[in-house]
Amino acid sequence: MNSSNTSLKQGDCPLIGSGEPGPVRILNENGSARLLLVGDHVSNRIPASLDRLGLENSVLQEHVAYDIGTRKLITHLSQHLDAPAVLAGYSRLVVDLNRGLTDPTVIPEVSDGIPIPGNRGLSREDRAQRIHCFYTPYRLAVDDMLYRMRERGIVPAFISIHSFTPQLADRRHRPWQIGLMWDKDPRIPVPLLKRLRAHPQNIVVGDNEPYSGKHAADYTIDHHAEAAGLPHVSIETRQDLVDTEEGAEHWASILHDSLREILADPDLYRLLDH
Repeated sequence: MNSSNTSLKQGDCPLIGSGEPGPVRILNENGSARLLLVGDHVSNRIPASLDRLGLENSVLQEHVAYDIGTRKLITHLSQHLDAPAVLAGYSRLVVDLNRGLTDPTVIPEVSDGIPIPGNRGLSREDRAQRIHCFYTPYRLAVDDMLYRMRERGIVPAFISIHSFTPQLADRRHRPWQIGLMWDKDPRIPVPLLKRLRAHPQNIVVGDNEPYSGKHAADYTIDHHAEAAGLPHVSIETRQDLVDTEEGAEHWASILHDSLREILADPDLYRLLDH
C-alpha cells in the first residue's frame, strides 16, 4: 500500500518540528474504490513543542487522547477495499478535527473530565496557530481527495471510522460491538445494519448507538459528506476489539464482506438532494 505524509511548507508551522510527521497522512492515495475513508482521531501524538499539553504519558494512552485501534482498522480496511484514506497526524487534544471551529471543544480545556493544562488560557493567536497547523491541512486534504474523485467523474462514498470504550465513566457496560451513526441518508447505513445483524457471529450492532449521527458534534460527516449529498456513514467499533493487528484485520474483513455488495451498487454513487 502506498502512503504519504502531507506537511506544511518548512518553517510554515513552528509547532511541528523538522523531524516530526506532517498533520495529515494519506493511505493508498491512488486506490481504485469509489470511496474515501477518514480517521479524525487515529493518533495520540502531541508535537514536542506543546510538551504533552502538560499531561502524563499515561493519559495519552487512553481514549481521551485518541480512538484506540482506528489507525489499524482503517489501514486493514483500506487494503481490503482498495480505498484511499485520510488520517489525522496528531491527537484530538491538540485540535479536535470532528468539531466545527465555533465549537468550544475544538481545542478542549477539559476532556472526559480531565483538565488539559496546555489548552488553558490560549490567546487568539495561539488558537489560530493550532487551527493553521493541524485543522486546516486536514480539511484541505479531505477536500482535495474528494475533488480528485469528482474530477474523474466519481461521486464518492464517504466513511468515517471511530472507536468507543467498552464502558462509560460510571462503569455502565456498552453492549455493542459496532455501531453505525447516520442521520438523513440511509443508503449505506440501513443495508449495512441489516448485513451486520445477519452475520453468523451474532454481532451486537448499534443503530445510532453508542453515539448519534444526528448530533451536531459529528462535524466531519456533516461538513464533507452530508452537506454535499454524498452517500456516507460513520462507523464506531469497540476499541478493545480492534486494538491489535489481529483484531483490526478480523473486523476489517467483517466490514469488507458487509460493505462489498452495497458499494458495488452503481445507484449508490449519486448526489442526494436535501
